Parts: sequence; structure tokens; C-alpha cells
Amino acid sequence: MVARKAHNLEVDGSTPSPATKLITMNNNYTWRQEQQMLEDSFARSLLIEYNIKEVTTQRQAKNGTREFEFPVSSLSPKTRYGNVDPTIFPKLRLACFKAGYVRKQNGTGHSPYQLNPTYKREKRWVFLEGNKTVIKKYTTTSRAKIYSGIARLNYMLEFYLRNYNTNTNTVG
Repeated sequence: MVARKAHNLEVDGSTPSPATKLITMNNNYTWRQEQQMLEDSFARSLLIEYNIKEVTTQRQAKNGTREFEFPVSSLSPKTRYGNVDPTIFPKLRLACFKAGYVRKQNGTGHSPYQLNPTYKREKRWVFLEGNKTVIKKYTTTSRAKIYSGIARLNYMLEFYLRNYNTNTNTVG
């Protein structure tokens, strides 16, 4: 009888029980979860350091968009208007999109426009001209996509500081 028992019956075996697996797996975050936690931490620091509010709607959050309201008017103080009355013009809103774009949401004419860095690239077209194949090329301007969420938030902050910030820090 003793020879038939190959191992101690009190021990489950070489693999841990399912309960043990759950406990060890709860402490490990996926890469996506870690990135989301870093983005959330950065967004909280924007509120604390620059008085920037996150005004993302549920629909935007579901689509991976984050929108922020800044403590200045949507018209830049560097414009010809001089000091801008914040009661007439809405607050500046910038959004970061999952697709890699950063946009000013309340631009001139109320249409959002992209803020991503631009670069020149060569574009080519191939078509028939009579019975000959012709290649035409020209230079165009394209926008670079910012794929990292934290990089988009940081680019948005740099844009704000470069173009709008006139010591609007009210905390501290």
C-alpha cells in the first residue's frame, strides 16, 4: 500500500492551486494597464501644477480620447487682440486622440485642427499619359502621429506652455 503512494497526498502537486495563481497574477499589470496608470498620473499632475482640468466625456473615453480645458481663453495672448476677456471667448480646449493626434478643439471658426509636428515628404503618382506610363512627384506636408499616450499629453502641455501660458498657475 505504501509503495503505491508516489507522493504526499496533502500537497496538490508541482503546479500551484488556482487560488495561488490568482493571488500572484493580481499583482502583475499588463503593459496597457501600466501605460494607462502613467497617463492618469500625468493628467493629475497637470491639474495640480497648471490648473488644467480634464473634461473628457464618457463617449470620448470609450474611444480613447482625452480632452482638457486650460485656464486661458482659446485666443492666444500673443494675438493682435492683446488682453482677451475670458467671459467673451471660451477656455482653451485641447484633446489627445488614440489615433496619434493632438488637436485644438475650439479653434478659429470652431473647427478642430491638428497640432502635431509637420514634416515634408515626397509623394509620387503613376498614371498613363497616352500610351506611356508617367511618374509625377511633388513635395507635400504631412503630420507626424504621436503613438504614445504619455508623449501626446506631454506634447499638448508643451504646446500650451509655448503658446498660451502667461503664469496661470493658481495653485501654490
